[in-house]
Amino acid sequence: MIHNFNAGPSVLPKEVFKKASQAVLDFNNTGLSILEIGHRTSLFQPVMDEARALVRELMELDSDHEVLLLHGGATTQFMQVPMNLLGEDELASYTETGTWAVKAIKEAKLFGHVEIAGSTKAGNFTSIPEELSVSATAAYLHITTNETIAGTQWHAIPYECGVPLVADMSSDILSRRLDFNRFDVIYAGAQKNMGAAGVNLVVVNKNVLGKLSRPIPTILDYRNHIAEGSMLNTPPVFAIYVMLLTLRWLKEQGGVDAIEQCNNAKAELFYTTLDSLPLFKGPVAVEDRSKMNAVFVMDNKELEAAFLDLCKKEGMVGVKGHRSVGGFRISMYNALTIDSVKALTDLMKHFAQQNG
Repeated sequence: MIHNFNAGPSVLPKEVFKKASQAVLDFNNTGLSILEIGHRTSLFQPVMDEARALVRELMELDSDHEVLLLHGGATTQFMQVPMNLLGEDELASYTETGTWAVKAIKEAKLFGHVEIAGSTKAGNFTSIPEELSVSATAAYLHITTNETIAGTQWHAIPYECGVPLVADMSSDILSRRLDFNRFDVIYAGAQKNMGAAGVNLVVVNKNVLGKLSRPIPTILDYRNHIAEGSMLNTPPVFAIYVMLLTLRWLKEQGGVDAIEQCNNAKAELFYTTLDSLPLFKGPVAVEDRSKMNAVFVMDNKELEAAFLDLCKKEGMVGVKGHRSVGGFRISMYNALTIDSVKALTDLMKHFAQQNG
């Protein structure tokens, strides 16, 4: 049996694979593949409509917030957010919490001034800032709710920051209950909790748009995508269909509330095991540990290699840490079962007994 701990693209529900593969051969008994139907036809429009409606339902969004399904992944949003929200003489606040936050900051500096509202760089990004300093005149505050590489997560969202709130939720979207209406922009690549790579979710409060004098390229202006219902250009049809199937699955599980309980159970099992085994070390501050991406190390690099070999032998895929930090990382996204986490924690206990 394979246990998929990949950080992304990552594990998906088995029923999603079955339905998606069937649609590649024959979409809804039309005799056509999902890969060859027109995006502006009566065949695909219901897919787009239902996917957007399910996002709205699962996130309990109000009428001020629009749901967009776009190309480019979260990385495109690093520049599309400031292009739409930040004037060249204006200031934006960013939190510096890891690799993805740093990348977002770099792109924002191309469009205006950036202040660092809080940083944990000095501590090698092993925690979340305890306090923030946000200018009252900032166009927005940007946070990365979950750092996939560093293994940290915002558990207390800074809703009361006093300015529009923007969040990169790529690696924890729809994994826990949040007040999504208190964010002005949310963006997330689908390939961790919502489906296959190729489509990016953007939720935007219409009230923060249209305030800049800067001309925005047509394809990058959120207002144009809103007006065209995410059909401004040819959308990533197959990725949106896989996203729809994944959203249906999430709703069938009981929605965000139910999946949060499952995710809490998986994280508790893993971290309780980690803390009980002196052979393994968790570098992240306990209060800031991610429930999606758990990182851990060993002091002995030779034993690290041996443990990775054992994981490979036992069908544990994606356990090796990111190349920039080393060690180990396991991703416990929505579709990962607690049985997979139990299999890994049992293996960790066995390895610790053999090498303690």
